[in-house]
Amino acid sequence: MPVLLLTCLAGTLTSANADQNVTIGYVGPLTGQIAQTGKDAENGVKLAIDEANAAGITIKGQPTHFALLSEDDAGEPKTAVTVAQKLVDANVNGVVGHITSGATIPASKIYAAAGIPEVSPSATNPEFTRQGFATAFRVIGDDSYVGVVVARYLADEKHYKRVAVIDDRTAYGQGLADIVVKSLKAAGVDVVDREFVSDKTIDFRGILTAIKSKDPQAVVFGGVDTQAGSLRKQMTGLGMTTPLIGAAIETEQFVTLAGAAAAEGTVSAESGQPLAKMANGKTFDEKFRKRFGPVLIYAPYAYDAAWALINAMKLANSTVPADYLPFMKKISFDGVTGPIAFDSKGDLRAVAVSLYRVQDGKFQSFSTLTVK
Repeated sequence: MPVLLLTCLAGTLTSANADQNVTIGYVGPLTGQIAQTGKDAENGVKLAIDEANAAGITIKGQPTHFALLSEDDAGEPKTAVTVAQKLVDANVNGVVGHITSGATIPASKIYAAAGIPEVSPSATNPEFTRQGFATAFRVIGDDSYVGVVVARYLADEKHYKRVAVIDDRTAYGQGLADIVVKSLKAAGVDVVDREFVSDKTIDFRGILTAIKSKDPQAVVFGGVDTQAGSLRKQMTGLGMTTPLIGAAIETEQFVTLAGAAAAEGTVSAESGQPLAKMANGKTFDEKFRKRFGPVLIYAPYAYDAAWALINAMKLANSTVPADYLPFMKKISFDGVTGPIAFDSKGDLRAVAVSLYRVQDGKFQSFSTLTVK
């Protein structure tokens, strides 16, 4: 009898001191043409989780261990829905992702139905946080800001009167292009041509020939860096010196695909600040670089997205999604990318938009605006 009592007591003590396990899901394109972007963001989440574990966080008096469960959506909407359901079925406590707007928006319906908070580090289509889902958040500004800044740059700074616009028909590319077109027209700029491709297009020469005949002063592209690089290279091949303006294409991959000479002068707009200008950017860059190499683009945003979930759990003193979800709109902390605090829709209360230009073969920031 005494032996049994001691055994039960030991089991009770072990249970009381055991860590509670919290699983944070991550979804992004880990394969495909923008896999490097997805992996960059995944590594940002890994760094946040490792630091949270090292901090010895306790919730409800219990030591809490955070784990990562990653899924690959390849940037495809149908796949995104499938893997979102996998995370729900795995009972994850929260999700960082998805990366592309085209994947994030359909997947958000799955998380909303399950009541699981989702924080995207990079989905910029305004629709994501305007569907009425209490579970949808993002730590980056949306295209309504970026598109307006692109249009202002072309109309107010460059004083262009004739602009052509191309988009890839994705939720991201088309959404951005629509805002740019609307803003350009409002500023009195003539959109001389509007062309469409798919996110699989590799040969742009047909539409570029049509655009060239309209003699625009600039070409705006709504799409990802890999396609933008090929587009810029083919523009040069056709003798088009017309400047190219995109969004979130300020990567080494773009310069490599376009060729350094062709890339020169290309402008990219991006929600947020350059890493070097972020208040905690230098420290983050040093930590990240030691483990994963150079930051590509979304790693600091994914890091902040993970901490948004963790800080809400701490504030609610619960890891249960239903318990801590209301606290997502109560958190306020200084992230790597800037102040993290959400409005009633799940958007940041204040966002910055930065402009970059290729100079001497590298993108360099030259302007940052804060929009509230």
